[in-house]
Amino acid sequence: MPSAHPDVMDKLVSLAKRRGFIFQSSEIYGGLGSVWDYGPLGVELKRNLQERWWHAMVRSRDDIEGLDSAILMHPRVWEASGHVGGFVDPLVDCKVCKGRFRADKLQDAQCPRKPSRKPGEHGECQLTEPRQFNLMFKTHMGAVEDTAAAIYLRPETAQGSYVNFLNVQQGMRQKVPFGIAQIGKAFRNEITPGNFIFRTREFEQMEMQFFVEPGTDMEWFEKWKAWRMAWHQGLGLLPGRLTYHEHEGSELAHYARAAFDIEFDFGGTLGPQEIEGIHNRGDFDLGKHQEFSGKRLEYVDQGANKRYLPYVIETACGPNRTLLALLVNGYREEAVQGEDEGRVVLGLSPALAPIKAAIFPLTRKDGMPEMAEKIAAELRGRFRVDYDLSGSIGKRYRRQDEVGTPYCITVDPESVGNGSVTVRDRDTLKQDRVDATRLGAWLGERLPA
Repeated sequence: MPSAHPDVMDKLVSLAKRRGFIFQSSEIYGGLGSVWDYGPLGVELKRNLQERWWHAMVRSRDDIEGLDSAILMHPRVWEASGHVGGFVDPLVDCKVCKGRFRADKLQDAQCPRKPSRKPGEHGECQLTEPRQFNLMFKTHMGAVEDTAAAIYLRPETAQGSYVNFLNVQQGMRQKVPFGIAQIGKAFRNEITPGNFIFRTREFEQMEMQFFVEPGTDMEWFEKWKAWRMAWHQGLGLLPGRLTYHEHEGSELAHYARAAFDIEFDFGGTLGPQEIEGIHNRGDFDLGKHQEFSGKRLEYVDQGANKRYLPYVIETACGPNRTLLALLVNGYREEAVQGEDEGRVVLGLSPALAPIKAAIFPLTRKDGMPEMAEKIAAELRGRFRVDYDLSGSIGKRYRRQDEVGTPYCITVDPESVGNGSVTVRDRDTLKQDRVDATRLGAWLGERLPA
C-alpha cells in the first residue's frame, strides 16, 4: 500500500547531482547501472554517519572491538557460510522484451512494454521457467585465468568477523559477551536493483556481531533491538517513520532463532523498507566454520570451567540506505514570507550535516571579504565550512539551506566596526549577533559530536 508520506525521490536525485552529493558512476560513458559515486558533500555526510556508528559501537563501549577484514577471502569461507550453494535468486527472462526479473518478486516489477502491468500480465509477455542465479561476483586469483583459483567478492562483511573470532578474542583478552564491529564494502550482483542508492550492486555495510553464552541470547537480542532503534532516532529520523518488522515463517532464515528489521517509511510507492536487521543467528556461523576449517572455535570460560560455541546477535546496517533515509526525512519545501519562490531545506542533524557553517561577506568592499576569509580560515581547523560571496545574500542562504548547512555567518558593515557577526539558524531563521572571536566556541556548543 502506498505510503502517506510524499514521494520526494525524483527531487532528491536531482538535488543530489546538482549539489554534489551523489553522481551516477561513469556518467560520461553513459553510466553503470545501479552504481553510484559519492561527491564532495555526499562523502562528508556518509563519513559523518559512519563515524557516529563507530563511536556508538566501538569507542563508547569496552565490550566491542573494531575490525577491518579483507574483501577477498578463502573460497571455503563462502561454502561454509552457505553462500555458494544457497545465496541465489530465482530468475525469469522475457523472450520478447529481453527483460530479466526475480521470479519471487514479479509483483514488485513493471513490464517494460506496459509499466502499468506486471511481467507476465501483458499479452505479448513470454516468460521463461525460473532458474537459479548466484548473487556473488566471481573472479579469479592467479596469473592465468584457466589455472587460477576461483574467488568471490564478499557479499557481506560478517564472515570476516566470524573467521577472526578467536584472533580478536584472544588478542584483546575479551570475555564473552563481547562484539566485533566493522565497516566495509560488499558486492551483490542484484538482478533488480534500483530506487536510487537504496539497492545497489556495490555498497557498504556497518555490521556488528555480538557473541554471547547460549541461554542469554534472547535477552541480548531484545537489548540490541531497542538500542539500535534508539540510535536511528538519535540521527533525527522521525519516530513516526520508523517501525519494526518481524521475520516469521518462510521469511525467517533457516539458521535464525529470531529476526527483526528496522524499517523507515521512504514515502510514495517505496514506503516502509529495511534499513537495519537485528538477528539472533544462534551458533550456526561459528559451528559451520568450525566444521569446514577443522579449527576449534569454542570459547573457553575458565572461571566456570566450561567451553562452548557462542551464539551471535547481529546488527547489520547499511550507510547507503540510512543516508537515503536521512535525505528523505530531512527534505522539505517551505514558503518564505515576502518571497514568491520559497526555499528547499535539508533538515539534517547539525552533527551529520556535511557543511557546518557558511561564511558570507555582505558585499565585496570595505574590508568585509578580508574579515570573512579570516573567520573561515580560523573555523576550518575545527569544522567543515564554506566561504561564499557570489550572488545576493538571499541566494546564498538558499544554497546552504538545500544542502543542510545549519548556520550561516554574515560579515556586514557593523562587523568591521565592532567585530560581531550575524549568525542565522537554518530551521528557525533566527539571527543572533556573536563576537567573531567566540564563533568557534559558539558553534562547538551547538554542533554535538
